[in-house]
Amino acid sequence: MSGRDDGVNDTADILYLPRWRPGGHRIGAHRGREAGGLGTFRDQVSFARLPDARRIDLRASLRDPFEGVFVRRFEARSPVETWALVDLSASMRFRGRADRLGLAGAFCAVLARSATRIGDGFGVLACDRTLREDLSLPATRHRAAAQAAAARIGEAACEGRGAEGFVEAARRLAGRPKLIFLVSDFRWPEPLIEAVFSALALHDVTPVLLADSAEDEGLPNWGLVELDDLEGAGRRLVFLRPSLRRRWIAREAERAERLRRICTPFARPPFRLADRFDAEALSRHLMTT
Repeated sequence: MSGRDDGVNDTADILYLPRWRPGGHRIGAHRGREAGGLGTFRDQVSFARLPDARRIDLRASLRDPFEGVFVRRFEARSPVETWALVDLSASMRFRGRADRLGLAGAFCAVLARSATRIGDGFGVLACDRTLREDLSLPATRHRAAAQAAAARIGEAACEGRGAEGFVEAARRLAGRPKLIFLVSDFRWPEPLIEAVFSALALHDVTPVLLADSAEDEGLPNWGLVELDDLEGAGRRLVFLRPSLRRRWIAREAERAERLRRICTPFARPPFRLADRFDAEALSRHLMTT
């Protein structure tokens, strides 16, 4: 998707560290819970605890006054499953300074590349009122399949009203912890936002708030603006003036703050993706939250 002129900087990878240490014996890129023969040096233990003659530490064994035998124990590196949960409700059709759905697709493409490059699995669940099975992908380390699924997201039709499918998506992801990016404009009722984040509380979740400066700062001080409710409430002609513009911007700020407040007990702070996707900015956000 890098060939499109859509304000997307997708040349850099997304760097992330899960908040938990993954388990399992498959070799990956992240610090795991298990100790083994490969990885970063962790400590020394007695041979009785880890009977692996290949890892005997002769120097530590010779220094022991009780003539014990010690082996080196290493911190295993393990993979994680990385998922993109993408909103395909009708409001995602919005086009301002950028194509909102195009940004979601570009994000998925970079995440798919970043995850599979280091041996992590990448999966997609797309939702509107239901879980969109036709656009979803189980977690895979196969780069071509991951990139193909991301491309389908960028070309999807957004016709459904509502986002209740995310509740089913959360049930689908029950089990061991996963790294989840929830990609949406979050123009949902508060009870639904609370229900979705509560259902995903086991996982390491980053809300990716899709926005557009044309929705707030880009509004003129004076003039007629035709507003179209993409969820089906119809169109309305509004006469903008400075006081109304200020109230509009304040409401958008309140909506973002409300999202942050709701998700704080369950997830990382939201990352605001507006106008263009910058993988380096997202990486900084993930490394500092």
